[in-house]
Amino acid sequence: MATAIKFFGFILLLVSGQLMAKDITSFTKGMKEGKGFFTFYYDENKDKVYLDVDKISQPFLFQSSMPQGIGSNDIGLDRGQLGDTRIVQFERYGNKVLLNQLNTYYQAKSQNAAERQSVKEAFAESVIQGFTIVSQDDDSVLIDYTPFLLSDIHGISRSLAAGKQGNFSLDSSRSAVFMPRSKAFPKNTELESVVSFKGSSPGKHVKSVAPDPYNITVHLHHSLIELPDDNYQPRAFHPYSGFWSVETKDYAVSLDEDMAVKYIPRHRLHKKIQQQKEVKR
Repeated sequence: MATAIKFFGFILLLVSGQLMAKDITSFTKGMKEGKGFFTFYYDENKDKVYLDVDKISQPFLFQSSMPQGIGSNDIGLDRGQLGDTRIVQFERYGNKVLLNQLNTYYQAKSQNAAERQSVKEAFAESVIQGFTIVSQDDDSVLIDYTPFLLSDIHGISRSLAAGKQGNFSLDSSRSAVFMPRSKAFPKNTELESVVSFKGSSPGKHVKSVAPDPYNITVHLHHSLIELPDDNYQPRAFHPYSGFWSVETKDYAVSLDEDMAVKYIPRHRLHKKIQQQKEVKR
């Protein structure tokens, strides 16, 4: 009996080891590939999206949005609405990968590494999703991105509750990957999903737009975008300028200076095509 148990345990270890030992090419064989900033693979048989993470601890932009909304201005969840713009990075811990939203408000703009680290440790960051590694190569890991893609990253259930439009929760059994708008490019990867919610006590605005007010389905979109270079020249905010401002706290300033650093939000525009010289005939 003991021998049989040991043999069974050995087989389990062997099988699990073989599964993890599969390289990414073998694991994703037969899947649809989207090659780009973050390459992704779609397993049509399981409706799963796997993301090839080859940039660990490298910040990038994460932008969520809602391409298909609920349809009521009173609710405020409209088609094309952007969610939060986040600076995030993938971080590996053993067999897990965490998506960490960096705290960019509190900073120390200093050449002193210890000073920068002190401020980093003083304020919280936010891990917005955790993933299990399903396969790996020497320079990258493959994660199952599907649960995050089908999550309520846009905060729809919170918005509905705050607007007294009912108590709704995510229904993963009626959510799916939307491949027609899932693509990858050299500087960005775009993934989209159909996300459904079930709820109770729907409000009048939900009742006015949903075919079944107890069941709401929308589209949610994830954009993973490469950060631009650091050649952008910020412009300091002045209260008489007539512009809006964005603010950070700089803990490296001297005691007689204001820690609040404000800049004007503005577009970074450069000529892409140089003016052509006149051709002599």
